[in-house]
Amino acid sequence: MNGRLQFVRSKRWMQLIVASVGVVGVGLTGCSQTAVSMRQAIDQPNSSAATAPQPDRSAIADAEALVAIGPRVAGTPATEQASRYLEEAFRQAGYATEVQTFTYSKFVDRGSTLTAGGFTLEGRAFNGSTSGNLTASLVAVPNVGRTEDFAQVDVRGAIAIVQRGEIRFLEKANNAARAGAIGLVIVNTEADNFWGTLGGEAAIPVLSLGGAEGQTLLSGSTSDSVTLNVNAIEETVTGRNVIAYMEGVTQPEVLLGAHYDSVAGSPGANDNASGTAVLLDLARQMSDTPLAHQAWFVAFDGEEDGLHGSRSFVRNAQPQFLSQLRAMLNFDMVGINDRLEVSGAESLTSLAKSVDGSIATVGESGGSDHIPFADADVPVLFFTRGMEPNYHSPRDRQVNASLLDETARISIALLERLLTSGS
Repeated sequence: MNGRLQFVRSKRWMQLIVASVGVVGVGLTGCSQTAVSMRQAIDQPNSSAATAPQPDRSAIADAEALVAIGPRVAGTPATEQASRYLEEAFRQAGYATEVQTFTYSKFVDRGSTLTAGGFTLEGRAFNGSTSGNLTASLVAVPNVGRTEDFAQVDVRGAIAIVQRGEIRFLEKANNAARAGAIGLVIVNTEADNFWGTLGGEAAIPVLSLGGAEGQTLLSGSTSDSVTLNVNAIEETVTGRNVIAYMEGVTQPEVLLGAHYDSVAGSPGANDNASGTAVLLDLARQMSDTPLAHQAWFVAFDGEEDGLHGSRSFVRNAQPQFLSQLRAMLNFDMVGINDRLEVSGAESLTSLAKSVDGSIATVGESGGSDHIPFADADVPVLFFTRGMEPNYHSPRDRQVNASLLDETARISIALLERLLTSGS
């Protein structure tokens, strides 16, 4: 069916849009100001942020130092500043360091919108979305966009709109495309908008909207026409993986990793200064033990754009290097929520449970930097504490120091069992 359908403007539609604009008018101005400050933060990282870590620093101090730099978007001066901080921290802990550079094409939103009833709302293109300018009816899908949710409505040739949450963005997009939708709008559960990554390529344009304007459209259940404009391009980015190891250790038994980049506009405290801080803490705690001579530490860049740092590392590693790894441990979002979750190889999740019975094992392995290693048949163990409200937002500014310490404590105990007992 042709994506350009007849425009019909109903009285109910106009009431919905006017109500929405009335609610978010101030927010739209705020978004514009935020966009300016965000660009400034990206182009001009905070030069006053700590760049000389001390050997006895705590995990929370490292997390705070990374957050102070600002949004650490891959390929920006802020990320380069963060990588220098990490290099110095590893060196002070007694490790040799290397920076592995890599390039990739990055998805850049050039201004994406949803126009309805004569009003244009600013949205954000999902990383991995197809670009396109489409006019079609808007159909609200119940719940969060599972297959059974799409079965309740007819979205063929239409633009679907669903609530954020519960299932992955790419699953929502794939479900929409399979149901016949030509575009998808995902509405945030919070008032403001967010930057989202699909974790793969979608067959249709996918746009995010803040909850303030999006919830009104979502509750309208209208079939009136809207115009979805997802305007994105690809640009070349240079990423920087920071690798640390004891001098002379060319073949580790384990590789410990965490990504240090963040999405645009977010200082990335939990996602993922938390995991990076745990990585540094482990390096310091292990430095005077035999464990240090059995491990490599890698702070990955480009994770938020599609696991580019870890993919580059695996792609450039010798097959023997990967095949002789007994485990890859990955730390991502470990500073919020009490419950520590692990997923990955059954032997490693069982070992983690034996170390601390309070750890929860989950079936899905999550979309983070352990995935390329798992694809290369390396046993992986993924540490996370799950989603939280400040994910990928400007509010991601704080983490819980005790949770970082707990994650490191459990990891050290696990590594001791793995590497000294032959488990």
